[in-house]
This record gives sequence, structure tokens and C-alpha cells, in this order.
Amino acid sequence: MVSGVQEGSLQAPTRHALDWHSESFWDEENLLTELERVYDHCHGCRRCVSLCNAFPTLFDLVDESDTMEVDGVKKEDYWKVVDHCYLCDLCYLTKCPYIPPHEWNLDFPHLMLRAKAVHFRQHGASQRNKILSSTDTVGKLVGIPIVVNFVNAANRNGVMRNVLQSVLGVHKDAVLPDYHSKTARKKYKGYSSNAIEPVATEQTRGKVAIFTTCYANYNEPQIAEDLVKVLEHNGLPVRFANREQCCGMPKLELGDLDAVEQAKQANIPMLAELVDQGWDLIAPVPSCVLMFKQELPLMFPDDPQVQKVKDAMFDPFEYLVLRKKGDRLNTEFKKPLGKISYHVACHLRVQRIGMKTRDILQLIPETEIEPIERCSGHDGTYAVKKEFHKISMKISRPIVNRIKQAKPDYYSSDCPMAGHQIANGLQDGSSPVHPISLLRKAYGI
Repeated sequence: MVSGVQEGSLQAPTRHALDWHSESFWDEENLLTELERVYDHCHGCRRCVSLCNAFPTLFDLVDESDTMEVDGVKKEDYWKVVDHCYLCDLCYLTKCPYIPPHEWNLDFPHLMLRAKAVHFRQHGASQRNKILSSTDTVGKLVGIPIVVNFVNAANRNGVMRNVLQSVLGVHKDAVLPDYHSKTARKKYKGYSSNAIEPVATEQTRGKVAIFTTCYANYNEPQIAEDLVKVLEHNGLPVRFANREQCCGMPKLELGDLDAVEQAKQANIPMLAELVDQGWDLIAPVPSCVLMFKQELPLMFPDDPQVQKVKDAMFDPFEYLVLRKKGDRLNTEFKKPLGKISYHVACHLRVQRIGMKTRDILQLIPETEIEPIERCSGHDGTYAVKKEFHKISMKISRPIVNRIKQAKPDYYSSDCPMAGHQIANGLQDGSSPVHPISLLRKAYGI
């Protein structure tokens, strides 16, 4: 009889809560010991080498060391691996055979998160990284009518981008999003489609409160508008969450866990109140959905309000599939969409809900969906940093090549930033179309 837990993910994976309130979590020597242990297992396996640049960085450090083992790598070089991890979570959920309940108990992304948190507490963050992770603050400031026109023009100006690269470290060739003074939350302030009578199904309550997200609010409010139109076209009353702040994902990736807690304290009580009032919750950006579904519950496992929000939060297409199961999805499509190259965003894949976007879009007549399950390398901030931009474009190259070969009518990603990263790789003047916008187009509304 074989004792112990065997490799190969033969048992259902589990994930431990983030023990960030313990003293050992913040102890650097303890951290370095754990990094050495995990790096040694990763070096002996190497299944994740193609996912991102964290693993090639680690393996190069090992292979170029005197011993060609992890014990030959300088401890100060451990941080080079940490810098390249952008917490996509793909290694944990798609590759690693040694995650819990395996006795080796590997959770590479959350070890990287711990390292980022320790580094942030000890050294803080650069001005650039503080700005890039303060999406709400930047959006409010840049959204001032006079400021927004200047910023959008500067983002497209070669001279200004060279200055931005020299002064702030934002790569001159990275795509920076447009900003809008008429944000989605301004447009829909006080909005509620009360005229629609909610109809529940077995798994949905039939009325939706939208957590707008920083990106859909400040950068692409059209996504929020298209989401409203699609939901209402499916007989769903819609409203927007009150007093919304950034979900905290950018601060999580920075390692600023105190800022994540502040965001949680601002958002969770408000969202939990909406759930108590009978609303389901939807956010149009996968990273924000993941924050409420996974990261906050793992940081605050004993908070019942966090659990309540987790259980009520849905990806838009996940929700539409559930409505379809209850025979409440409108399938009267007016326009075929042809061939769509569909990039499956990393933070959607790791929600483990399946390809719900594909499942809905392929219901449209004369529409062919080609899913692409590769990372775009964007991460929200990684791709815009001077030192990482070229690497991020290399990571996105397999997606770009697939789209070039496919010659689709549209290419799309649930993550709008990933979509623009792909467009930056294509360099053909084309633009991505968000899946919810494609669905609205197919409905003819």
C-alpha cells in the first residue's frame, strides 16, 4: 500500500488561508527558508517554465550557479523571481502537481505574494508603482475635464512618452488606457431599471447590482453600458453598487496588504447589504471578480460578510449561462459575428468556472469561436513597466501569432487590458472588442 499523498493532482486541490496576521509570515529569514524549499521543488520539476518569466528567471539562476542547484543561488537573487511573478495563479491551478493536499504543500503564487508583502513593508514602493496601483485615485484626478484631454493626448505623443519613460519608468511603447471625464458611475448615478420585474431561477435571483470596476468606470465606460444593455435585454433589473472603491487587486499585486484591507472595509459591507436586499453581484473585469471570489476570502476566512459577497459574485457570462439553465436567456440574435479569436483571460481561467464566454457566444448563429488559453503578459501593471515591457510582449507572442494565422472578424478578451496588449502585438491598427460588446452587437441593441 502506498502511503502519503502522491503527485499528479489526483485529489481535489485545496488552498490554505493567507496567514498574514502571524509573526512568521513577516519574518524575512523564515520567508527565505520557505523560498529556498519551494524553489528547490520547482527546479526539480520545471513544468511551469512556459507560463511567465518568473520560472525561467529561477531556472537560469540555478543553472548558472556554481552548484547548479538552488543552494548555489544567492539569497538576494531570490527577489528577481518575485519581481517577475504577477499573481496570475496559472501555475497553481493548471500546472503544479504538488499543491495541497500534497505533502509538499506548494502554493507558489501566495508565496510570491508573501514575499511582495514583506518587501513592501520593509522598503515601501517606488513612486511609479504607487501611482500604477492607485487606479481609483488616478482615475478621479485624470478624469477632471481639463486634465483628461491633456493626459489622453500625452499618452499618444512620442515625445511625452519618452519623458514618461525617463522620469517614471513607464515604457514608451506600452499601451496606456484612455481616461474619460464622463465615467460610467457618473452616467449611471442613481440608475435603476425598476420597471423590469425580476424572475429568479434555481441559481440566480434575477436582479443584478454591478460593481463597475476602476477600468470600466474610468477607462472604458462603454463596457459598463454594454453590460447594462445586455442584462436588461435578458429581463434583468440592474443597478450599480454605491460608494464603490477599487477592489484592491493592484495593491495586492504590490504587496500592500493593509491597503487591500482598507479596500475590503470600504466595499464588502456595501456589497453585503446589496446581497441582503436580494441582488446578485456582477463585475465586468475578471481580476475584480477573482478578488471577491478568491483573494479576499483567503485573506479574511472568518469574515461572514466576505463569504456572503463571494457566494453572490459572478462573472457576466457565468451569470448568463446560469440564466440559460433556467430558460431565462434571450437567444433571439439578430446579427452573426463570423469568426472570433477569443482570449481566455488568466484571472477568468483560475476561477474554475469553465469557458462561459465561449458557451454564450457560440449560441449566436454563423459564429465560430476559437479559444486561446495563453497568458497575454499584461497583468495590469507588469506590461507598462520599462524593465518588463519587452518580456510581456514576448509572453503575448503565441496569442498574437494565433490571431494572425486565424484572420478573425473579431478578437476579444474578457480582460480589456489583455485585449489591448494583444492589439499592441498585432500592430495592424485593429482593436479588440470586449465579449459583452460582441454580445450586444449580436442582439442588435
